[in-house]
Amino acid sequence: MALSGSLRFRSPRKRVPPAGRRRALAGALAAASLLPAASLLAGAVGPRAAWANAAAAGAASAGPAPASPSSDLPPLFVLNSRDANVSRIDRRALTEVERIPVGKEPHHLYPTPDGRSLIVANAVSDELHYFDPLTGALQKRVPGIPDPYQIGFSPDSRWFAVAALRLDRVDLYRHEQGGLQPARQISLPKAPSHLWFSADSATVFVTLQESDEIAAIDVARGELLWKLPTGRQPAGIVVTPDDRRLMVGAMGEDYVHVIDWRSRETVARIVTGKGAHNFRGLGDGRHLFVSNRVDNTISIVDMQALSVVGAIPVPGGPDCMDVTADGRELWVTTRWAKRVAVVDLTQRKVVRTIPVGRSPHGLYLHDRAPLL
Repeated sequence: MALSGSLRFRSPRKRVPPAGRRRALAGALAAASLLPAASLLAGAVGPRAAWANAAAAGAASAGPAPASPSSDLPPLFVLNSRDANVSRIDRRALTEVERIPVGKEPHHLYPTPDGRSLIVANAVSDELHYFDPLTGALQKRVPGIPDPYQIGFSPDSRWFAVAALRLDRVDLYRHEQGGLQPARQISLPKAPSHLWFSADSATVFVTLQESDEIAAIDVARGELLWKLPTGRQPAGIVVTPDDRRLMVGAMGEDYVHVIDWRSRETVARIVTGKGAHNFRGLGDGRHLFVSNRVDNTISIVDMQALSVVGAIPVPGGPDCMDVTADGRELWVTTRWAKRVAVVDLTQRKVVRTIPVGRSPHGLYLHDRAPLL
């Protein structure tokens, strides 16, 4: 299925060698991540019961979980970026039940605003695949989306953003009646990686991995507002629930850079672990998980106190994460181990790993806790 309308973004005729940047960085991080996992940090939120209460609060705010047609748990989807396929995981049997072929280098995925589809972005083959999030059935294929490395919808559902890492740009599409209409193309060197919208959908923030910066884009005008320097190789980025601060993972360092995005001033640098990469909120509006790909840990950060309150050893290069709606489990892709890990959040430890494909990256639970 082609893009709606007559406009189309085009890739340059002379293409940058596919995934060269990503693979060079991945090799360095993979070698470092073979070191033993760091020890569990002492929890600062009190006894284990206090953490369990926080998880329960997140579950309460999540609302009822969507039910699958069989009234069973919806599956977990894992993107195997080096194998060009998606693993569908049976969460009751804790096993991979099939691998679904997609395009080249699927790295990230995102649900549609109505929750009826799961979009898998295939960066090298320049296409999106829409799947039923309950069954894994392919709904449609959308070609002609240049280098969709990272993707996301604005909170008001009107905009769809693509971070085109190898093309050094961000593409904005209008989201209209379920279709994508090309709207803005913003040159943004070097290596735009992760993105997050402000609460009012007016601004999209982007990390630039090869220039060690973050950028802010005016969505309606499609114009760059500003750039700020940050730590080496910034990757994951989120806006805190109060919409005041940016949290940026400095993957080439060992900390999360906290920035007041309106004053453009540094608020804090929270040391978490080497290879601070990506984020996932518990869903309680306060606690944030940080995957430290080199140290093989996941840090638990209090977004109000701006401090680390605990850590969980996760060997194999922890990367992307998702949280079950009840707040009891954290599912994690281990980038270098070809596995997905299941973390019991009450015990704060990995209780199961499941083999998947090569270089597992993004993952998705349909019955999930709120993102923050």
